[in-house]
Parts: sequence; structure tokens; C-alpha cells
Amino acid sequence: MENKEVKISFWASHLTTIVSVTFVLMLVGIISTVWVGAQNETTRLREQVELCAVMADTVDNARAKEIGQLINKEPFSRKVRVVSKEQALKNWTADTGEDLSELYGVNPLSPEVTFAVNAEWNTPAGIAGIKKKVESIPGVGSVDAPESEMVEAMNSNIAGITLILAIVAGVMLIISFVLINNTVQLTIYSRRFTIHTMQLVGATDGFISRPVVLNNALCGLMAGLLSSVILAAALACAPHAGLGDLAAFIGWPAFGCIAGGMVVLGVVLCAMTSWIATARYLRKDYDELFR
Repeated sequence: MENKEVKISFWASHLTTIVSVTFVLMLVGIISTVWVGAQNETTRLREQVELCAVMADTVDNARAKEIGQLINKEPFSRKVRVVSKEQALKNWTADTGEDLSELYGVNPLSPEVTFAVNAEWNTPAGIAGIKKKVESIPGVGSVDAPESEMVEAMNSNIAGITLILAIVAGVMLIISFVLINNTVQLTIYSRRFTIHTMQLVGATDGFISRPVVLNNALCGLMAGLLSSVILAAALACAPHAGLGDLAAFIGWPAFGCIAGGMVVLGVVLCAMTSWIATARYLRKDYDELFR
């Protein structure tokens, strides 16, 4: 019965801390989730850029397929697609409405190999290097690539958005530390006379601060787990609320890392701030406890 009362007293005295830290960690988790989503979208946009290797007139479909396999082995390529002479003609007719085979009597188009590039290669220098390397392959007539100005503009916009998110994330981290620090300090403040009494009976600083730090670390753990569960439930319910499949957009493995980070952040910040606050009251005289 006595142990039950102690447990109830513990949760009652730390409920405010747990709830407050949970809301703060949720804000950090939301910003982190947005950050991961933005990074995923950045990668997706960069990998949408496609180059088209147009084969020489003498290259047939079989050789174009071989060249496509060579390009597919390169570290910069992804989603390689070989377009035969016949398919190139169909695409031309569908886009322009002109049938070149009727106009010239033969199919004048060459096979093509289109391929997207990995995100890290999507820079003006990277695109130029890819173009030069692919054009050196025997049988490749030319390589159509996006203009460097377009690539630079896209990368510049992405860098600006990333910088804004980084600033917001940094500000949120500072705010979370301040809020958690204030919340934990209020908890320690309410126990300042108990701490002083323990000093009077000969308790060491470590003996006094250890349970305080551990209790608050446990609060941080509970807050981290609670905030993670709430955010996970929000992601799972997003499709039913008409917000789309946010979980697929972010990825559950990535969210798992975010959730783990929130738990660790809650434990570390609560433990650190409680240790700092306890150490401060351990150094105070009795008269200073009333200030």
C-alpha cells in the first residue's frame, strides 16, 4: 500500500513536467518530420532531371540496348530507359501530329537512351561531366541535357528552403531547451526545502541529486515515448483525414529515427536541467531558499 502511494505521488508530482515536455518534444518532432519530408522531396526533385542520349544514325536497337546497359552501370544513372527507333517515331507523332515515315518514306529517327541522374550528381558541373562521358561512348551521337541555368536555379531554391528549415529547427531546439529547463526548474524549486533538509542530516550532494536526476530522466523518457506515439498515430491517421499518406512520404524508418531522437532528447535535457537546478540549490544557504 505504501509503495502504491509512493508511485501515485511520483506521477502526480511529475505530471506537469511530463505533459509540458511531451508538447515541447512534439513540436521538435513535427519540425524534424517536416525537415525529413523536405529532404526527401529535394532528392525526388533532383532525381527528376533526365538526360537523353541520341544514338548515331548507324546504331540499331540492339546496340542502343547495349549502350543503355553501359549507362545503367554508371554511378550517376538511375531509371535508364531505351527507346527504340519505332517507339521514338510513335512519340514524335504523338507529340507533333506529324508522321515522319510518310514524309520521308523511312523512319529518320535514331534510338535513344533516357536516364535520370542521382541527386548528388545534379549540379552544373556534374551534368556537364555526365554529358561528356556519355558522348564518349561509341555509337552515341549527342546528349541532350538541361541548361545549367535551370539546374543552378533549382539547386539555389532548394538550398534556400533547406536553410530556412535549418534555422527553424535550430530555433525550435533552443526554445525546447529553455521550456524544458524552466519546467524542470519549477519542479526542483518546489523541493528546495527537502534538499536543504537532506543536507542538514549529512546527505552527500550525489546522494541528493541522484534520485532527482533519475526521476526527471524517467519523466523525459515517458514524454519522449508519449510524443512519439502521438506523432505516429497522427501519421497513421493522416490518410483518413484527407491529408494524404504522409507516412509513405516521410518513411517509417526515418520516423523511427526521429522518434528515437525525441526520446533521447527528452531524457538528456530533463536529466541535464535537473542536475543543473539541483546543483544550484545545493550551493544555497537556508535564507536564500526564500528568494
